[in-house]
Amino acid sequence: MTQPIHNADQSHDVLQFARSELNRYLCRLFGGSSLPEDMAIHLAAGSMDHTLADDAYTIHARPDRIEIQGSNPRAVLLGVYRLLFELGCRFPMPGQAWGHVPRITPERIAVDVEQAAAFRHRGVCIEGADSLENILAHIDWLPKIGCNSFFLQHLEPEAFLENWYSHKYNPKLAPEPLDAERKQQMYQAINQAIACRGLLQHRGGHGWTSQAIGFHHACTRCAQPPSKAVQKLLAQIQGRREYWNGVPSNTNLCYSEPDARRAFADAVVLYAQEHPEVDYLHVWLADEYNNICECERCRSTTPSDQYIALLNEIDARLSTAGLATRIVLLLYQELLWPPVKEKLSNPSRFTLMFAPISRTFSLSYAQRGPAPSIPPYRRNRIELPHSLEENLAFLEAWQSQCPLDSFVYDYPLGRAHYGDLGYHHIARIIWQDIRELHSLGLNGYISCQELRAAFPNAFPEYVMGRMLWDPTQPFEDLEREYYSALYADAWESVRDYLAGISRRSCCDYFNGIGPRQDPDMAALWAQGSDYVAHAYPAIQRRLPVKAPLSKQAAEILDYHAKYCTLLMRALSALAAGNDPDAASLWKRFMEYIREQEVRYQPYLDVYRVLEVATKYTGFCLDMPR
Repeated sequence: MTQPIHNADQSHDVLQFARSELNRYLCRLFGGSSLPEDMAIHLAAGSMDHTLADDAYTIHARPDRIEIQGSNPRAVLLGVYRLLFELGCRFPMPGQAWGHVPRITPERIAVDVEQAAAFRHRGVCIEGADSLENILAHIDWLPKIGCNSFFLQHLEPEAFLENWYSHKYNPKLAPEPLDAERKQQMYQAINQAIACRGLLQHRGGHGWTSQAIGFHHACTRCAQPPSKAVQKLLAQIQGRREYWNGVPSNTNLCYSEPDARRAFADAVVLYAQEHPEVDYLHVWLADEYNNICECERCRSTTPSDQYIALLNEIDARLSTAGLATRIVLLLYQELLWPPVKEKLSNPSRFTLMFAPISRTFSLSYAQRGPAPSIPPYRRNRIELPHSLEENLAFLEAWQSQCPLDSFVYDYPLGRAHYGDLGYHHIARIIWQDIRELHSLGLNGYISCQELRAAFPNAFPEYVMGRMLWDPTQPFEDLEREYYSALYADAWESVRDYLAGISRRSCCDYFNGIGPRQDPDMAALWAQGSDYVAHAYPAIQRRLPVKAPLSKQAAEILDYHAKYCTLLMRALSALAAGNDPDAASLWKRFMEYIREQEVRYQPYLDVYRVLEVATKYTGFCLDMPR
């Protein structure tokens, strides 16, 4: 990467923000309103031997002078938070209220650190139902745990804001309509929060197919059939050219049709021209699978060959326009199968993203066996791989043809975490997975996840951020530093309790992997509900409520215990095939979390847990909205 990712004005703003953050926290550390007069602070960026996309810093701090040198302005901010960590500050959850800042004297300052991030790509992609405050809090938290990227999926984050402000799936809350002006104000606030921290901004993804045919809102359902002019652009499936299940953004185009390709490329190039703030623009095809065009011309090639040809057209158009926008190409569903003939004309523009959405989370990449041969591609008859080995076989096939800068786009906190009610198992899977990234030829990790994924705490994402900076850290050290920040002297008891819940949970079952009726699963979930009922009262008595953060953390654990008991009972009945009991218990669970949503809004995404449970786990919603 030879061209600057951020301009000079933005770099100045990031350094100013880094200085203000350092001053603010040092004042809190010292218990005053200003810094000691004899303390000099020197922050500088850009003279280290790293590209602007890669982060490294050196820190030399003494009572009279603090020096932080970064490979870029963002790295200076990361260095500020690293210094604060070394001085005892902890940031265990999103939100200013969750910062732990001890009191120290300047004389205690003696910090020397020189370190580079182990991976280039370190960040989160928005999912779920989010308020503006949720998004801003998460952006603020990411550099505090070592991350450098935020992915505003789709062309604008409208769908995720609408999910919250419409209170989708929670009839106990009145919808809050968002007009166009308010949405634009929100988008500006989000962009400013990303820019002032120098975070690498990812945008796009699904939605280009709908843009190409005139729909400017991702995931919008269309009740009207396509016009004849639009029809000829759409994929032909079983002899018909229609919107896939009524959703244009889930509808593939006829990629052998020149007008369809032109409209797709026009949408991408126009967006890149209008959004120079975007560092990585994701260009994907439609979501869903087995919805690829079956016309004679399309059947003569493969979706991935058509995809690469389309990306080459977009690259040529961007080069003509003088745009250096990086393009992220996707390995996902049909695109897991590599191209047969086509190759990228300009590989330096592209970053490869591996998205194993159907993988198991019962095992980590460290537990993988040898990769099998990939199955032959069968148009509109593919089956998604579930095992780690099957998924990684597709990655290896692409890497052999397309050796690019790359990262994994993974989903432990997008769906699977709802099945690990203690969050301890999924945190260890993340820890193990990240340690394996280099061996898989991957230079980072973007987590496709809910932002409101801190229930009972945010340990899994904290582990992700810390490990992506330095994957040599022992899991036990991360446990100690995280749990002790929230639960003080009771941290080991809470850790053991939550690990016990994880042992009596199953990520894969909640995520729709495996049979819905399963006596072993029924027994496991029943054991889990009994365990919480018997173990939590003892934990509750030990929880400190006067230590920093512990009162809030204890309140969340109280709510979490009732949540676990209700959900595990419903899951046990579902797995036992006891449909009437499952429906009744599930309804009781839904009522409870809907009633409590406002109080615990930042930590549990009610919309998303209900959506996943009804789309994958096997429960039913009781409402039309």
